Amino acid sequence: MFNSIHHVAIICSDYDKSKQFYTSILGLTVIAENYREARKSYKLDLKLPNGDQLELFSFPNPPKRPSSPEALGLRHLAFNVASVEDACDYLISKGIAVENIRIDEFTGRKFTFFNDPDGLPLELYEQVGM
Repeated sequence: MFNSIHHVAIICSDYDKSKQFYTSILGLTVIAENYREARKSYKLDLKLPNGDQLELFSFPNPPKRPSSPEALGLRHLAFNVASVEDACDYLISKGIAVENIRIDEFTGRKFTFFNDPDGLPLELYEQVGM
Protein backbone atom coordinates (compact mmCIF):
# COMPACT_ATOMS: atom_id res chain seq x y z
CA MET A 1 0.00 0.00 0.00
CA PHE A 2 2.77 2.48 0.93
CA ASN A 3 5.42 2.02 -1.76
CA SER A 4 7.85 4.86 -1.21
CA ILE A 5 8.21 8.41 0.02
CA HIS A 6 7.16 10.89 -2.66
CA HIS A 7 8.76 13.97 -1.14
CA VAL A 8 10.05 15.71 1.96
CA ALA A 9 9.06 19.34 2.58
CA ILE A 10 11.37 21.93 4.13
CA ILE A 11 10.51 25.49 5.21
CA CYS A 12 13.46 27.87 4.91
CA SER A 13 14.15 31.34 6.26
CA ASP A 14 16.11 32.69 3.25
CA TYR A 15 14.68 31.33 0.01
CA ASP A 16 17.51 32.43 -2.30
CA LYS A 17 20.22 31.09 0.02
CA SER A 18 18.45 27.75 0.48
CA LYS A 19 17.66 27.43 -3.23
CA GLN A 20 21.33 27.97 -4.02
CA PHE A 21 22.39 25.42 -1.37
CA TYR A 22 20.05 22.65 -2.52
CA THR A 23 20.60 23.21 -6.27
CA SER A 24 24.18 24.45 -6.66
CA ILE A 25 25.84 22.65 -3.76
CA LEU A 26 23.76 19.48 -3.32
CA GLY A 27 22.97 19.30 -7.04
CA LEU A 28 19.21 18.74 -6.87
CA THR A 29 17.33 19.49 -10.11
CA VAL A 30 14.51 22.03 -10.25
CA ILE A 31 11.22 20.46 -11.32
CA ALA A 32 9.06 23.55 -10.80
CA GLU A 33 9.25 26.91 -9.04
CA ASN A 34 6.11 28.81 -8.11
CA TYR A 35 5.35 31.95 -6.15
CA ARG A 36 2.05 31.89 -4.27
CA GLU A 37 1.02 35.53 -3.90
CA ALA A 38 -1.78 34.83 -1.41
CA ARG A 39 0.71 33.21 0.99
CA LYS A 40 3.74 35.39 0.10
CA SER A 41 5.49 32.05 -0.36
CA TYR A 42 7.73 30.31 -2.85
CA LYS A 43 7.38 26.58 -3.49
CA LEU A 44 10.35 24.96 -5.18
CA ASP A 45 10.07 21.33 -6.27
CA LEU A 46 13.45 19.60 -6.47
CA LYS A 47 14.48 16.14 -7.63
CA LEU A 48 17.34 13.79 -6.78
CA PRO A 49 18.79 11.56 -9.54
CA ASN A 50 16.66 8.57 -8.48
CA GLY A 51 13.42 10.60 -8.63
CA ASP A 52 13.01 11.30 -4.92
CA GLN A 53 11.69 14.81 -4.38
CA LEU A 54 12.21 17.64 -1.95
CA GLU A 55 9.87 20.64 -1.62
CA LEU A 56 11.40 23.90 -0.46
CA PHE A 57 8.98 26.50 0.93
CA SER A 58 9.47 30.08 2.06
CA PHE A 59 6.99 31.79 4.38
CA PRO A 60 7.23 35.22 5.99
CA ASN A 61 8.73 34.94 9.50
CA PRO A 62 8.45 31.18 10.14
CA PRO A 63 9.04 30.18 13.77
CA LYS A 64 12.39 28.61 14.58
CA ARG A 65 12.54 24.83 15.01
CA PRO A 66 14.59 23.73 17.98
CA SER A 67 16.96 20.93 17.08
CA SER A 68 19.39 20.85 19.95
CA PRO A 69 18.50 19.28 22.23
CA GLU A 70 16.65 17.15 19.72
CA ALA A 71 13.05 18.25 19.31
CA LEU A 72 9.95 16.13 18.83
CA GLY A 73 9.18 15.52 15.17
CA LEU A 74 11.27 14.88 12.09
CA ARG A 75 14.82 14.32 13.27
CA HIS A 76 16.82 14.65 10.05
CA LEU A 77 16.91 13.97 6.32
CA ALA A 78 19.44 11.36 5.14
CA PHE A 79 20.99 11.06 1.68
CA ASN A 80 22.42 7.81 0.28
CA VAL A 81 25.95 8.33 -0.99
CA ALA A 82 28.40 5.92 -2.58
CA SER A 83 31.27 7.31 -0.50
CA VAL A 84 30.80 9.27 2.70
CA GLU A 85 34.43 10.40 2.49
CA ASP A 86 34.03 11.76 -1.06
CA ALA A 87 30.77 13.52 -0.15
CA CYS A 88 32.42 15.07 2.91
CA ASP A 89 35.40 16.25 0.89
CA TYR A 90 33.05 17.83 -1.65
CA LEU A 91 30.97 19.61 1.02
CA ILE A 92 34.07 20.85 2.82
CA SER A 93 35.40 22.23 -0.50
CA LYS A 94 32.16 24.26 -0.71
CA GLY A 95 32.65 25.67 2.80
CA ILE A 96 30.12 23.36 4.48
CA ALA A 97 31.07 22.11 7.96
CA VAL A 98 30.77 18.33 8.32
CA GLU A 99 30.89 16.26 11.51
CA ASN A 100 33.39 13.44 11.91
CA ILE A 101 32.50 10.23 10.10
CA ARG A 102 31.05 7.55 12.36
CA ILE A 103 30.11 3.89 11.93
CA ASP A 104 26.51 2.79 12.49
CA GLU A 105 26.78 0.24 15.31
CA PHE A 106 23.95 -1.85 13.87
CA THR A 107 24.68 -1.84 10.13
CA GLY A 108 28.43 -1.19 10.05
CA ARG A 109 27.83 1.60 7.49
CA LYS A 110 29.61 4.97 7.56
CA PHE A 111 27.59 8.12 8.21
CA THR A 112 27.92 11.74 9.24
CA PHE A 113 25.91 14.94 9.51
CA PHE A 114 25.99 18.46 8.14
CA ASN A 115 23.46 21.32 8.18
CA ASP A 116 21.53 23.27 5.57
CA PRO A 117 21.53 27.10 5.75
CA ASP A 118 18.82 27.03 8.48
CA GLY A 119 20.58 24.44 10.60
CA LEU A 120 18.37 21.54 9.48
CA PRO A 121 20.35 18.37 10.19
CA LEU A 122 21.19 16.47 7.00
CA GLU A 123 22.89 13.08 7.00
CA LEU A 124 25.21 11.34 4.57
CA TYR A 125 24.74 7.57 4.79
CA GLU A 126 26.83 4.95 3.01
CA GLN A 127 24.54 3.32 0.50
CA VAL A 128 23.91 -0.39 0.82
CA GLY A 129 25.43 -2.37 -2.02
CA MET A 130 27.97 0.27 -3.02
